[in-house]
Amino acid sequence: MSEDIKKEDVKDIPETEEMKAGETEETAAETDTQETEAEETSQKELKGGFFKKKKDPKDEKIEELTDRVKRQMAEFENFRKRTEKEKSTMYEMGARDIIERMLPVMDNFERGLAVIPEDKKEDPIAEGMEKIYRQLQKVFEEAGVKPIEAAGNAFDPNFHNAVMHIEDESLGENIVAEELQKGYMYRDSVVRHSMVKVAN
Repeated sequence: MSEDIKKEDVKDIPETEEMKAGETEETAAETDTQETEAEETSQKELKGGFFKKKKDPKDEKIEELTDRVKRQMAEFENFRKRTEKEKSTMYEMGARDIIERMLPVMDNFERGLAVIPEDKKEDPIAEGMEKIYRQLQKVFEEAGVKPIEAAGNAFDPNFHNAVMHIEDESLGENIVAEELQKGYMYRDSVVRHSMVKVAN
């Protein structure tokens, strides 16, 4: 028994020393790993954490100039849109002005044609007036000018201007009995209201 214990004791001694040596190596490896992690953490903190690097003056200048260019481009785009809108508005105003000046000419043609007797409608002068009138109508139509429907329709203050009122049982309430002067629209806006006689 004593010999066996002695042999076991002798075997245990080298094993214990090897274990101690292994533990020492593991401890040293853990220490190295901790030191490496600490260095990496400190480098990260230096890069983007506590101690930020100051921007290069050139980069700052580039950012400033880029921002200025973007602002100027936006201002120019706004100016272009505003100018286009103003030009469109000016064109509309100019077109309306010309149409308003031409309407009395159209009225006079209609009045002149209305008083020509039936037996004189084939005369060269009457035919010439009729052709000019039709040509004028075509020009107005191509420009977007169209007459407002009035006679027989319900009175609408947006399109009609009532100057007379009559009682007529054959017509309904607020019906346009007669058109005294033709009204016109340019595109979607009224250039001149129809002058009308309203019944009931």
